[in-house]
Amino acid sequence: MKDQTKKWLEYADENLRSAKVLLDNELFNPCLQNVQQAVEKMLKAVLSESGIKIKKTHSINELVTILAENGMKVHIEEDERDLIDSIYLPSKYPIGGVLPDFEPDMETCVQCVAVAERVRGSITGLLSKGG
Repeated sequence: MKDQTKKWLEYADENLRSAKVLLDNELFNPCLQNVQQAVEKMLKAVLSESGIKIKKTHSINELVTILAENGMKVHIEEDERDLIDSIYLPSKYPIGGVLPDFEPDMETCVQCVAVAERVRGSITGLLSKGG
């Protein structure tokens, strides 16, 4: 595995661990922000390992599409991608709640952490196959 890929995964894993700590402390907004960052970095790790140029984007949908176009399927449903994508800007800046239609809560955070854990397993499989 390339050093750059390892670094992407190290950062992604830190974000995921942080999300879990934040969830345990009922800090929902930063929990979701860390979930989004974890998933984004996991996907970029696969791009890095595969030698695909890493586009400057935070869109999970866009990153999953790039991977799919290169023959790599990540196990994350379209509605889950949309949910994670809805987190990025609102969780970073005070323009309302994290999610456009409601305030973040325990249920949403638990769901998002589970998605991130599943994506981590999926990309581990992709990386073990060589991309």
